[in-house]
Amino acid sequence: MVPEESVASVENRMQSASLALEELLVTAQKQHCLTVGIYESAKLLNADPDSVVLCVLAADDEEDVALQIHFTLLQSFCCDSGINILRVSGVQRLLQLLGGVDANRNQEESGDLHCMLVTNLQVDHYRLQEVGTYCQESRRLHQWVPELILQER
Repeated sequence: MVPEESVASVENRMQSASLALEELLVTAQKQHCLTVGIYESAKLLNADPDSVVLCVLAADDEEDVALQIHFTLLQSFCCDSGINILRVSGVQRLLQLLGGVDANRNQEESGDLHCMLVTNLQVDHYRLQEVGTYCQESRRLHQWVPELILQER
């Protein structure tokens, strides 16, 4: 049985990492350091994997087999290249954050947010360190691909 403090501590870490990730993605987008889309991400990873500092895989539907196969391949490449990976649920929140929410457009027209790569930021962003620390701590706890849930607001 897990002590209550440990559960609260894990929830606090996850909430803090979620907020850090949200801020990091918005900053990366403003600095043109965010690659969005599975195909675009695969091209960048093939061309310049050393420029990638974080891979975010987002899906609310775990039953999409084709998407899960893409995720498996991207995760493998990122692990081999030493790139931190996060699995995220809350695609609607990502759409809100990255300016893709429009009542007249569906998700496909808004862009493929299932895979996002953060490349070297123009400034050393402290939120990147916070997300990286969350990934490292999760791996120490044998969660090889850390997961976060982004809440709609």
